[in-house]
Amino acid sequence: MESKGTPESDFSIECFQNYTAPEVFIQGLAGIIDQQDVKSMIIAQKQMLQRFEKTNEMLTNCNALSASRLKSVGPEFKKHCQTFLEMKKDLDYIFKKIRAIKTKISAQYPEAYAEAYSNNNPLENSDMQDSDENIFQPKED
Repeated sequence: MESKGTPESDFSIECFQNYTAPEVFIQGLAGIIDQQDVKSMIIAQKQMLQRFEKTNEMLTNCNALSASRLKSVGPEFKKHCQTFLEMKKDLDYIFKKIRAIKTKISAQYPEAYAEAYSNNNPLENSDMQDSDENIFQPKED
């Protein structure tokens, strides 16, 4: 049998002569896939794209707002940090002086100091553990 003479073979050869191999493949797939399914997928993709664009715009606005707030609050935050550092230095100095006074008093009046310390020690009567008792006292340098 000769396939050149049949109209089907002439149609299939001439029909695809102007197309590249990938185009022929796509045309073959297009014949297999239901066009209604393709349309519904395209619609769903467009809706998702719109949602993603809206979300992206909202996140961009949020990022810009956050940046402007950070810019306005940054100096104030640094000022508060500096205040805390100064307070810590002051408290360290105060605790150092208190320890020096306690040491001096305990050396001069050991019995009176021991009695006063045992009667007025708030940590002795609390439920705090030994490891937690020195939490509020700064470390000695």
